[in-house]
Amino acid sequence: MSIFTALAEPRRRTILDLLRGGERTAGEIVEAVGLAQPTVSQHLKVLREAGLVSVRAEGTRRVYRLRPDAFVELDEWLAPYRRIWAGRLDDLADHLDAMAQEEDMAADEAANPKNEGDHR
Repeated sequence: MSIFTALAEPRRRTILDLLRGGERTAGEIVEAVGLAQPTVSQHLKVLREAGLVSVRAEGTRRVYRLRPDAFVELDEWLAPYRRIWAGRLDDLADHLDAMAQEEDMAADEAANPKNEGDHR
């Protein structure tokens, strides 16, 4: 299973969000997401097969955690696209700054009208 296929499912992303805070047992994940245990187990299996999480046995419990190296790979894949987004976001920021300056100038002119016919 690919990372992207695993990430496509919103409930799996919710599980990943939970694991950002640290390790959790399968039972804790079940309780936090409010899904049936078999459903959570299937999602955890998909995340494990995609390399996004790892599991270790602790007695009779299974403890899950994120695998940071998988996210490094994902980040490296996204890097060229991020540069595109960053450029577009920079353009948007410049446009919004220009709009704000125009609005400020208009507000100043409205607050301090020039009376060109009044030459006392």
